[in-house]
Formats: sequence, structure tokens, C-alpha cells
Amino acid sequence: MKRAFELALLGTGKVAPNPLVGCVIVKNGKIIGEGFHQAFGLAHAEVNAISNAMNEVEGATVYVTLEPCAHYGKTPPCADLLIAEKVAKVVVASQDPFEAVNGAGIKRLKAAGIQVELGFMQKEEHHINRRFLTSISKGRPYIILKWAQTKDHFVAKTDFSSKWISNSLSRQLVHKWRSEEMGILVGFNAAKHDNPKLTSRDWHGPNPTRIVIDPLNVLDETLHLFDDAQKTLVFTQSPKKNRKNIVYHTLDSANPITNILDQLHQLNMQSLLVEGGTNTIEKFLNLNLWDEARVFTSPRKFYKGIQAPKIEALPHHQTQVSNDTLATYYNEHN
Repeated sequence: MKRAFELALLGTGKVAPNPLVGCVIVKNGKIIGEGFHQAFGLAHAEVNAISNAMNEVEGATVYVTLEPCAHYGKTPPCADLLIAEKVAKVVVASQDPFEAVNGAGIKRLKAAGIQVELGFMQKEEHHINRRFLTSISKGRPYIILKWAQTKDHFVAKTDFSSKWISNSLSRQLVHKWRSEEMGILVGFNAAKHDNPKLTSRDWHGPNPTRIVIDPLNVLDETLHLFDDAQKTLVFTQSPKKNRKNIVYHTLDSANPITNILDQLHQLNMQSLLVEGGTNTIEKFLNLNLWDEARVFTSPRKFYKGIQAPKIEALPHHQTQVSNDTLATYYNEHN
């Protein structure tokens, strides 16, 4: 099963809005086939594992990280394929809560006489598919807050003249993260003063959909966010006419954050990386609308400037990225 999880993670950033799934087939104590869901719309993990099998899979044990599907979507049901191939046992890390599956795959396998073991390494499955599961259970994207701060807890100088706080390796890591999420959001001030591109240009992978909050629709359209290079959603009280890659959405001024999340969920966006600025991040924190936070702390000091967001939690873990410290937090109370 550990190998199945390793395989599943190879689909990161490519399979959404589907979940990450890996599959390993074992017969006579040896792995004879393995596969994973490689991209949205392509074959599922079980199909790839059977296609890659070196021997007949009849009588084999199949280890799969998520319940085999039992419905026709982009591909036929995987449960039916396993039945047709006459496997003896299927070990499933977790049931799939998607309404078209939700136990139906397991029920179908059992009805065909296949032994099913459920719940092995379920905690690990819930972690790797936390985006998919949050979308289903909470009706909103999985929200990751990210910022970089100085050692004395500032995110920028008062005049916004500071361009980078974190080092080049940390910034490359952020580009990797961007390639793994469906959307990336900044507020008005971050868009205006930082003029970010919000792409994954320093990492091989897809660009996320860019999202900017511009309540009065007054941001300068010469900013990188409006360059049409990547799809950009503008949330504003005064929408303009859409153009090539710029799409305007009406913003509810009374409840802007929840309104944005509701609209993103309707667009089937399962994950959101919030990159700033402080005011925007603190709105998410104050509403307790966050699942994970990734905070870089640089050894630099500004002595005065714009204060970093304050997070009322202890880090789950900390790592060094060259001379930056990266703290990762998980919200246990949302």
C-alpha cells in the first residue's frame, strides 16, 4: 500500500478535480503490476495497473488507495474491470465519498465474491486527498495560506519597496506549490504594489487560475495579472465585459470571502493558494476559513513596516530551506 501511495502522488497537480489514486497488484508475493491516475480524463489507477501487469491478474490481490469507482464518468467503472479480471482480493485505504461511488464500488466487488479489506492506511489517504475531500465535505476549496516574513515579523516595508523576503530556493518551492493547486488568490494591495505574475514559471507544471479581489475595479490593467497569459478571475462589485483570459465575477461586498469561496466551489475549484497580502490573509484567518498555512521566516530584519499576519496555532512541523525557516500549520478547529 505504501507503494500505491507513492504512485498516487505522481498525479499531483494533474488529476484535479479527480482524487489522487495509486494501485499495486500482487500475486504469489510479488508485485506484477502498478499504475496511478495520471491526468484528469485519462485511465484510472486500476486500469493502468492491469494494463502494466506482467502476468495474468486472476487470483491476485489489488492494493488501491481509494475505493474503485462504480459509475460511468470519463471512463468505465473500475469495479467492473476488477470483477472481469477475477482478482481475489482488493485492499482499499478509504471509501470514496463522491456521491456516485460512496460505497457502491465496494458493494459491487463483494457481491461478485471478491474479498474486500477497507481502512488500511486510511489516515494517509485522507491527507493526500485533503483537497478532494474538503470540496465534498465542506463545499469549498481546500485553502492554503502562504506568506514570507522577516525575523521581526514584517511582510513588507512601509513604502512597499521590498521585493523579496525569502531566498531563491524558497521562491522556487512556491512555484512548485502553485503548480499543485487549482487557484491562486491575492488581494487588491498585493496586486497593486507587488505586481505579481502568479505563475509556475520556475517549476515544470501547470499554472493555477489567477484570482484577484478588486472591489471597485480600479486596478491598472497594465499589471501582469491582466496580461491574458493565464486565466484570471476578477472579483469586483463593478464587473466589466469578459475578454480572452480575464473573467469578471460579481463580488458580494457584505460577505466577500465566503462569496468568493462559494463561487469557486461552483467552478469546481478544489484548492486555493492565498498569497497575500496581510489584510486578505487575515480575513481568512479571522473567519477561520483556512486548512493549511505555510510561512517562510527569513533571517532579514526590517525593524518597521507592514506587520505579518498572526496565526493562533503551533506549527505542525518546521524545515530549513537554505537560510529560511518554513513552518507548516494545519487548522484543527475548522
